[in-house]
Amino acid sequence: MNFGDVKLLYLASCLVLGVIILLPTVMQVISFPKGEVFSELWLLGPGRMAEGYPFNVFAGLPYKVYLGVGNHLGELAYYRVCVKLRNQSEPLPNSTAGVPSPLEPFYEYRLFLVDNATWEREVSFSFERVAFDGNVCRVGGLVIDGHFVAVDKVAVWDAERSGFFVQLFFELWLYDADSSEFVFHNRSVNLWLNVTRGL
Repeated sequence: MNFGDVKLLYLASCLVLGVIILLPTVMQVISFPKGEVFSELWLLGPGRMAEGYPFNVFAGLPYKVYLGVGNHLGELAYYRVCVKLRNQSEPLPNSTAGVPSPLEPFYEYRLFLVDNATWEREVSFSFERVAFDGNVCRVGGLVIDGHFVAVDKVAVWDAERSGFFVQLFFELWLYDADSSEFVFHNRSVNLWLNVTRGL
């Protein structure tokens, strides 16, 4: 090995060593493109499958579904899941415009999730104070996770589908540090329910 080869080997070794030493600093300065960032919101039936959802519901009987949230935003997220109930004529969230339903939530869940974490819980509910009068059904209350909430919801008989229909739905909201408030995160899931007269 001649002097030129030794000199070249020495320079290459110094270059490799310099890159190894500076790499942690360079990685903090250079930002590489991230993959797709998003949040998930899901609703599963009582067997934790996308099937077997309650449909015909009777006053006083408990029903359950599983509600889940997934964080893939690349950072810690603070979520609020609003639970709402509507009849056939009341508005749902508008996902095209990114606008939540104007209905007031009657219950909510709040949770922190680190990146790539999920949260899932059983949601139990039952309808209470249900009264039928001709072609009108009035739901006076709902018990959700053991908490009674007055809802006073009126459903009119749907002759085409033969039922008194209400929709239980969940909206995902995300805390925005800039505005110091929750903003609608344009995710919602829902469950159509036929409130039935009796067993």
